[in-house]
Amino acid sequence: MAFQPFQPTEPLWSNGPTPGAFYSFPGACVAPELPAKHTMRPMVTGTSVLGITFDGGVMIAADTLGSYGTLARYRSISRLSKINDTTLIGASGDVADSQYVNSVLERKTINDEALDDGHSYTPKAVYSYLTRLMYHRRTQINPLWTTWVVGGYHDDKPFLGYVNMLGVAYESPTVATGYGMYIAQPLLRDAYEKNGDMDQGEARRTLEQCLRVLYYRDCRTINKYEIGIVTADGIEILGPLSLDTNWDIAHTISGYN
Repeated sequence: MAFQPFQPTEPLWSNGPTPGAFYSFPGACVAPELPAKHTMRPMVTGTSVLGITFDGGVMIAADTLGSYGTLARYRSISRLSKINDTTLIGASGDVADSQYVNSVLERKTINDEALDDGHSYTPKAVYSYLTRLMYHRRTQINPLWTTWVVGGYHDDKPFLGYVNMLGVAYESPTVATGYGMYIAQPLLRDAYEKNGDMDQGEARRTLEQCLRVLYYRDCRTINKYEIGIVTADGIEILGPLSLDTNWDIAHTISGYN
C-alpha cells in the first residue's frame, strides 16, 4: 500500500502567521497611518535682525521678543547665538525652527572640535551650510521658517551674510531681516555709504537708532535687545539692554484708530 501524506482538512492553526510575515494578534489596536504634517504657519516668532560691518569687525542686533501671533508672549528670548570664536548668527522667524537649526549647528561644532585637527568652521562655511540646509528643506516641501544673519571675522576680514527660508543668500556690509528690511535697511545703508570705515561706537549707535525706529513702527518688537560684536579678539554678546524712547508727540498722531 502506497504511503499517503497527512493532509488536514483545516489549517492546524487558524488565523496563524503566514511564513515570512508578522502575526496579527486578535484584538490588537493598530493605529491608522496619518498623513505627514508640515508647518504651515509659524506660532512663536521673532522679528527683525540687523547687521553691519565696521572697521575691525561685525555687529549684529536683535530684540528679545517672541510673539505668539499678535500677543507679546515671551519677552526674554535670545535670538543671537555664538557658533565658535569667529562666527555669530541671528535668527528671525519661527523660534522653534531656529532652536532646531541651532542644535544642528551645535552638534556639528562639537564633532568638529572632537577632531582636534586645528581647524574650525569659518563664518563663510557656516553661511554656506545654512544655504544648503534651507534649500534642502525647501525642496522637501517642509521649509524651516527662519531667516538668518551670519556674521564673523576671519583672516582679518569681516563677513556678513543673509540666508532666508528658501536658501536665497547674499553677502553685504549691511543686512536686515523681517520688517527691518523695509524700515532699517535704508538707514543702515545710508550710514554705511556716508562712512564705510565707521568705528565700533558709531556702528553701535547706528544699530540702536534702527532698533528704536523699529520699536516705534513695528508692533512685533519691544525695546529690549541684544548686540553681538565679532572682532579679532573673539565674540561678545551684550544684553539684554533697554532702549530709551520718547513718546512726547504720540498725542498728536490721529487717524489710526
